[in-house]
Amino acid sequence: MPFDISRNLSPLAYKEGINTGMKLLRYPIAFLLLLSAFLACKKESFITSSNATISISKDSLRFDTVFTTAGSITQSFTVVNTNTQKLRLSAISLAGGNASAFKINVDGFSGPEIHDIDIEANDSIYVFVSVTIQPSAANLPFLVLDSLQFSFNGNVRKVQLEAYGQNAHFLKSQLITGSVNWSNDLPYVILGGLLIDSNAILTVNEGCRIYLHADAPFIVDGSLQCNGTKSDSIIFQGDRLDQDYRDLPASWPGIYFRSNSRNNVLTHTIIKNAYQGLIADAPSTNGNPKLALYQCVVDNIYDIGILALNSRILAENCLVTNCGSNIVLARGGEYQFTHCTVASYGNLYLDHKNPVLYLNNWDSSSGSLITYSMNAAFLNCIFWGDNGTVDDELILSRKGNNNFSVLLDHDLYKAKNDPTDALLNNIIRNQDPLFDSISVNTQYFDFHIGLRPSPAIGAGIPTSVTTDLDDKARPASPTLGCYEK
Repeated sequence: MPFDISRNLSPLAYKEGINTGMKLLRYPIAFLLLLSAFLACKKESFITSSNATISISKDSLRFDTVFTTAGSITQSFTVVNTNTQKLRLSAISLAGGNASAFKINVDGFSGPEIHDIDIEANDSIYVFVSVTIQPSAANLPFLVLDSLQFSFNGNVRKVQLEAYGQNAHFLKSQLITGSVNWSNDLPYVILGGLLIDSNAILTVNEGCRIYLHADAPFIVDGSLQCNGTKSDSIIFQGDRLDQDYRDLPASWPGIYFRSNSRNNVLTHTIIKNAYQGLIADAPSTNGNPKLALYQCVVDNIYDIGILALNSRILAENCLVTNCGSNIVLARGGEYQFTHCTVASYGNLYLDHKNPVLYLNNWDSSSGSLITYSMNAAFLNCIFWGDNGTVDDELILSRKGNNNFSVLLDHDLYKAKNDPTDALLNNIIRNQDPLFDSISVNTQYFDFHIGLRPSPAIGAGIPTSVTTDLDDKARPASPTLGCYEK
């Protein structure tokens, strides 16, 4: 006999049981109906019309010179769904497919082709692009092209991709021994650093371009000879050449002439965008200057442009500009600067808050004061700064009784107070040198003189330096600084 629930329940309980059962029966049905309606709405929420539109923040991406085998920075742009319904991108693909030098990443997915990327109404996604270029037979920069295609609802939108590749000599953690010559057939890209051994000589010929990675100091225990020319200068700079990085200070460590280094001569050489520019440590080991600089440019250095520690430097027709501190000559030493322009302006990356020239003859880093002799002469030079908080662009700090001889002869400088402990001769104080074109807003700096009636014109005395930074002849009454009128 089948079990009869009614036999075990009162009439009221029986009735309530039936009602409860009916309620329980109704809830799943209602849930299923709601779920079905939701799924139908979700399906219908995608726009399927060919009239659907998207907005792409860039119609092209350009990567400036990228060294072969070394990857680029990553650039990005956005894709906006401008519709009132959700949009599905059926494919995002590189036209070059697997052979493309470019790489893409969208929503965490990477590859030459990515499928089914959904964008909510009036929402956006980021697309990330990088490039790695394989070596070719070309010595000059070569063009690499591709396009990125966005497919949706039967439509295709494209973003053009462009990169300049450059073959190079790649040197990683390199030790230079013996006598080595570098030619300008290809750039030199240095990774992990380079060391010139104590008995080695590295000769860098005109037109060489040396690009150093962020982890790559250039260390000299032997000798460095840079033979640039006005028409074909030698350049040391960081290896990131994309727009956001090409002018970034502190992009590589700098050039360090250590205690045993000797006979270093740099001619028509540009050092830029380093953390520190040129560092000369300790006196010369022979009768020559530890470092001789002829017609050199040191620019956009994060910390110190030229740092000398009880060393010996000769500099002629040099331009040292827009550094955290332009020139620091510490712990004494021997220095002669002739026809040099040393100037700083507050710029996009660096505030001008330190004097452009600082000298001292002491060291207290060991906990006790040690003093040294100082012999320095500055002839026909300009020391200037603006757009900052510096009142005195020349600071001399003397301690102890050691010889301290500093000559400022026929110089122009900005100073609220004349430097102490210096011999001053024919000084032009606090008169703007009127460089040809200085624009902090556009980051354009031209330190030539002559377009305006500068007080530096004809204010110098004759010296053995008969040409300027541009190899232009100097007259009997030369212009102060590195450029002749």
